[in-house]
Amino acid sequence: MKTATLAIEALREQLEASLADVRLSDDEKRALTDTLRAARLPEEGLRQLRNQAFELVRQHLQEADPSDPQALVRWLEGVVRALDVSRGAGGAYRAQAWFSPGDDCRHAIGGQLRACRQRADICVFTLSDDRISAEVLAAHRRGVAVRLITDNDKAFDRGSDVIALRDAGVPVRVDQSAAHMHHKFALFDGRWLLNGSYNWTRAAATENEENLVLCNDPSLLRQFGQAFETLWNQLSTTP
Repeated sequence: MKTATLAIEALREQLEASLADVRLSDDEKRALTDTLRAARLPEEGLRQLRNQAFELVRQHLQEADPSDPQALVRWLEGVVRALDVSRGAGGAYRAQAWFSPGDDCRHAIGGQLRACRQRADICVFTLSDDRISAEVLAAHRRGVAVRLITDNDKAFDRGSDVIALRDAGVPVRVDQSAAHMHHKFALFDGRWLLNGSYNWTRAAATENEENLVLCNDPSLLRQFGQAFETLWNQLSTTP
């Protein structure tokens, strides 16, 4: 957070300097884009910087050259374009949805588990589809740091694979309350979020009407990551 704040302050100073002649030159635009790419600000930071650009324009309205009343608008358009370009610095925003009955949702989960290289944080109400469990175990065995949060009651359901995964070395935490840990989301390498109604069960694939959404939105990744960490630190380590 401190690093992002410093980056935003430095970028605001860059904006103010470029506004001195009420013109965002090509060199200034390239410099701004390069700085934005290097800063890799989350979406919240980009919105904050955009708002500051609008505020700078409001502050300079009284100083606008009457012979060129559109100069401030052009400057602002250039800044907004630079912000939009920076959003693709780490890869363009992506989102995709799948629905069941059918195997599309299960294939999406398996694909993310196979592509995962460093960390998989899984927070699901129940896990009893052994085809998905096999992918979780395979990721764990090739060195991915897998963590699993699930419901204490569902961990002991007939067909549940939670205990087997725990015994294979996958870190597992469960709630110990009368209420359910009812989430169904997973984070992969801090870059992809899977979220939806889809339970990780065979019935979800063969019978239920379910949905699953994959996205790489930085703001959602941060919020779901924080939610996972909060649950992980609060819940029991023993199913």
